[in-house]
Amino acid sequence: MRSGRWAAGGLLLALAACSSTPKSEDPVAKAQAPANLSDPVDAQALRPVSAFAGVKDEAARSRLLFSEMARVLTHPRCANCHPSDDRPRQGMAQAIHDPPVWRGPDNHGVPAMRCDTCHQTENSPHARVPGAPSWHLAPLEMGWIGRSEAEICAQLKDPARNGGKSLDEIHTHLAEDALVAWGWDPGHGRTPAPGSQAALAALAKAWIDTGAACPEGDAR
Repeated sequence: MRSGRWAAGGLLLALAACSSTPKSEDPVAKAQAPANLSDPVDAQALRPVSAFAGVKDEAARSRLLFSEMARVLTHPRCANCHPSDDRPRQGMAQAIHDPPVWRGPDNHGVPAMRCDTCHQTENSPHARVPGAPSWHLAPLEMGWIGRSEAEICAQLKDPARNGGKSLDEIHTHLAEDALVAWGWDPGHGRTPAPGSQAALAALAKAWIDTGAACPEGDAR
C-alpha cells in the first residue's frame, strides 16, 4: 500500500510538471510578427519589413523604412566609396585612402592609378586587398559621407544625380549589383554591413511601394 501511494504521488507530480511546461514559440510566427520599434537595434542586423507593419500612416512607414535602409547606406562598407569629395575612405574609421588616390583622370597632374590597379574582381586574402567586379567610386553627385538621411534619400530619388535611374532601377541596383553585394562579404577582418543584400532589397521595395518618402529634415 505504501509503495502504491508513492507511485500515485509520483504520477501526479509528473503530470503537473508536464502541464506547467510553457509551449515553445513558433519561430516562423515570431519572425513574421511586427517588432517593437523602440527595442534596441542589433548593429549587425536589419529590421524586416514586417517590423514596420504596425505603423498605419503610409508616409510615416515609408520614412521609417528608408531610415532602416540608411543603416546600410551610411555604413563604412558602403559610404567609403561614396565620399562627398574626391578621396575614397578606408576602414570603419573612414580614414583617407592609403596610398593617396584622387577621383578623376589624374592626380593633380600625375597620371592616376585606377581603382582596378589594386582592387581586382574578388577579395585577395593574402594581399589583404578587397575586391569585387567593377570596383570604383560612386559619382560625386552621390557622395554620402557627411550627408543626412534626408539628403541621401533626395539624391537617390533625383535622376539628375543618380545616373538617370528610376526608383525601380535603384531597387535593382541595390538588390543585384555585385559591388553592392561586397558590403556583406568584405573579406577577413572587415566588419560587414548590417543584415544582407536581400534584406536591404526587401526594405527598398517596401519603401518604394509606400511612396518613397524621405526622412524629415533639410534635403539638398
